[in-house]
Amino acid sequence: MLQIESRPFARDHDLFACVQCGKCTGGCPMTLKTKLNPRSLILRLLTAGNGFDLEPFPELWDCTTCSTCAKRCPKQVSPMEMIIGLRSAIVEKGAVHPNVKAALESTFRHGNPLSLPREQRGAWAADLGVKHYTAGMEYLYYVGCTPSYDPRGQKVARALVALFSKAGVDFGILGNDENCCGSEVRRLGEAGLFEMVVEDNTGAYKELGVTKMFTTSPHCYNVYRNDYPKNGMQVQHYTQVLAGLVADKKITFSGSLDKTVTYHDPCYLGKHNGVFDEPRAVLRAIPGLKLVEMDRSREKSLCCEGGGGRMWLEGTNPATRLAMMRVQEAAETGAQVLATACPFCVLMLDEAVKTLNLEEKIQVLDVAEMAAQAL
Repeated sequence: MLQIESRPFARDHDLFACVQCGKCTGGCPMTLKTKLNPRSLILRLLTAGNGFDLEPFPELWDCTTCSTCAKRCPKQVSPMEMIIGLRSAIVEKGAVHPNVKAALESTFRHGNPLSLPREQRGAWAADLGVKHYTAGMEYLYYVGCTPSYDPRGQKVARALVALFSKAGVDFGILGNDENCCGSEVRRLGEAGLFEMVVEDNTGAYKELGVTKMFTTSPHCYNVYRNDYPKNGMQVQHYTQVLAGLVADKKITFSGSLDKTVTYHDPCYLGKHNGVFDEPRAVLRAIPGLKLVEMDRSREKSLCCEGGGGRMWLEGTNPATRLAMMRVQEAAETGAQVLATACPFCVLMLDEAVKTLNLEEKIQVLDVAEMAAQAL
């Protein structure tokens, strides 16, 4: 039987501050399709006595760590961090899904959760002439695991290289020397492996003299910005850098994209870090593009279901996905393109478009791809 000491755990996660208002459960997107109930979990932890049995709660792995629960809590409790803590207890006991185990072991062995060779991490850029990062360069472009290996994600990385090269930005990549940022490792509850990844990366960046970094993924941006030691390194998501280049007219768009576009706010860019305006500023700067908003946008954006390790887990009720709901919302706006700025969102929304047979009606593109098309 998998148990934790409930009262020390509740103290560590400030659960005694909970007033059982239910805002966490009411806002949780996964309650739309699963048995995940943050309010109920907190109550049961607080009333469990000396022990809390984890075995009856498979829905712990349904959480996408979107942070809606934490943002809506009037008492600053974070049910999301509580769930990550409960996952950690399960991981410590070794009672995890085989997919989770494979992703964690691959991160340890190969520096990525995808079970792909470290030696192929930089292959996507072999024909682009991208410089390897050396001390003194303005930016390290941290590509990330999915954009390095996944063919769909590689398109976004190549678009970013084209954009920043056109603007004359002094940047380099680490190629095969790049290592996983550890974001999903932490969200899956493997605290020990996450500490190792942080130590390895922090040491490498210090040795290289990295002072400024931009990332493809909001998940990488968030973990470097909020979960790593504060070492003076400036970390930005690429949309922040790109919006600055557009504002300073270092990037101008000579092409026209006569499309109606709606933008999906990634949770780890929007809810977690408050970056809402920069991606929209880039889109609005593209000639011919008409930007329309979905009802659930910005802080109210509906999670795509790709975060929190969900890329490797089916979870409960896999037939109904949040990404499918999101694509339907986007289609209802009349948009021809559903734009976003996250590799996980691109993959989840792209798959949802295919599942719903809407390929002829709406297309999923990253903001970087749209900007590169308009150069």
